[in-house]
Amino acid sequence: MDAQIDPATRDLTGRRITTLANAVYLRLMVPLGSWFAAPTLGSRLHELQREKDVSRVAVLARQYAEQALHPLLDDGRAQDLVVTSQQAGNGRLWLHIELTDASGQRQTFEHPVSVI
Repeated sequence: MDAQIDPATRDLTGRRITTLANAVYLRLMVPLGSWFAAPTLGSRLHELQREKDVSRVAVLARQYAEQALHPLLDDGRAQDLVVTSQQAGNGRLWLHIELTDASGQRQTFEHPVSVI
């Protein structure tokens, strides 16, 4: 059980969770290579913050998210990973993430990526 991180406030909620929500959140929000304890943890999504809202950026965001979340498959915490992207056209790109955890339970997450 992990202490739950609220993605909106980036603070602990005081609740305990058994999902992969914290693992997904940390792998997407931490810039790749910036955490001293685990240099391979993180994503390159921060590189897209100043990019234009074009289809090429949606493809990059999906690829960066898949790369960041793939270690969950490698260490056996997840069985399946599907990442899709949706361009809202308002300076936000949404990543829709579907994970099947080790017990076979499907979990879904949404992650916004700011673009121009």
